[in-house]
Amino acid sequence: IDATGDGDLAFQAGCSYEFGHPETGLTQPMSLIALITGVSHEKIRCFNNTLEYEGRSAKELLREYMEQHGIYTSYGSPSLFHVQDDLYILMINHEYGYSGLKAEDITKATLHARAELHNVINSLRETGELWKNIRIVATAEQIGVREGRRIKGHYYLTEDDLLQGRKHEDAVSHVTFNFDVHSTNPEKEKSIEKRKEKAKPYDIPLRALIAKDVDGLLLAGRCISGDFLAHSSYRVTGNAVSMGEAAGKVAAYSCKNNKLPQQLSVEEVKQIMLGEG
Repeated sequence: IDATGDGDLAFQAGCSYEFGHPETGLTQPMSLIALITGVSHEKIRCFNNTLEYEGRSAKELLREYMEQHGIYTSYGSPSLFHVQDDLYILMINHEYGYSGLKAEDITKATLHARAELHNVINSLRETGELWKNIRIVATAEQIGVREGRRIKGHYYLTEDDLLQGRKHEDAVSHVTFNFDVHSTNPEKEKSIEKRKEKAKPYDIPLRALIAKDVDGLLLAGRCISGDFLAHSSYRVTGNAVSMGEAAGKVAAYSCKNNKLPQQLSVEEVKQIMLGEG
């Protein structure tokens, strides 16, 4: 099972794949987040990302506040997520133009991201007011990489699958997450690309988790088979978890019954997903 996120195992095995935007080859930016503390929950409630105030999003209010104090971030929609008490997650970082497939790129992006996080925290502290005691508890152990290889499978998830809310008899994961394309070009947009159409709840079929070019190889997480826009929805952690569980169950059943995953019947897949296989 290739659960590397980047499709490393499948690539080494010779599988075909896609990477980045089909027209530009650019990938969604990486991001590094931080845990912060030293703030008053009651005083910064208006910046809590889960809430709206007078019809305006917390992201808008936080960005405006920061820009009024001369603080500009690489992510155009700086966000605060309340964890508990005075503990928050801070998201202000986008690292553009780096490849998640290159170790040197990940290193450079990480160093740049950590520097930005510390600079923003120091700048907020210097404003006094709400942030005079703000400090970083921790930054993420490693930078978050949104895109790697998308390995070709027996089914290819597309934008249309999401727009139609397509169901499948061999479904192994049900997704309710919308399109979520973080801008690949900061000169045009530094936040999430806006679009009118929304994804409807849809299924990921087992076939999208089965490598097309190498028998006996399953995929799980963001390296499964799909296009750039579908990937922006299924790539997130919750979906990766359900795909990983499904791939593990299917692999065990296939080994036990001496069958390749693509040889399983719809009924067998349903039994496996119900825990009856």
